[in-house]
Amino acid sequence: MVNQLFPFQPGDDRPGFGNPNFPGQGGPGFGNPNFPGQGRPPGSPGQGGQGRPSGSSGPPSGPPPSFTPQQSAGARGGVGAFAVDPGAIRGCLFRFTFVWLRNGRSFWLFPTFVGRESVAGWRWNGFRWSYYGTDLNRISSFQCF
Repeated sequence: MVNQLFPFQPGDDRPGFGNPNFPGQGGPGFGNPNFPGQGRPPGSPGQGGQGRPSGSSGPPSGPPPSFTPQQSAGARGGVGAFAVDPGAIRGCLFRFTFVWLRNGRSFWLFPTFVGRESVAGWRWNGFRWSYYGTDLNRISSFQCF
């Protein structure tokens, strides 16, 4: 079943790749001139749901912490199909969070939305923030600061 908020295809773990609902990617989502009024990511002010605290909008104003945390040995994803619990990662909303994916990639994320099966927010690419979302079952572990 495809998550309606983030209809990713397998392997889509980079912002906007294979997903027409990301900014600048076209499709009936965000920032598409053919669909006026839909230029905001889900959960942003005026969209309902778990939005940002009042007075904040857009990505964090600066870069994430300058260190790369070490993944604890017990937190590394092993064989199995376990998903991260949405209640656990919800405690990281609006906080710098380091995420390790099951495919071995890792990055800083500033989550702004947690659903039953997905998380979304701002991902740091080393130079700037870009809007990003992924299914919780693709996350091996995370640590928020």
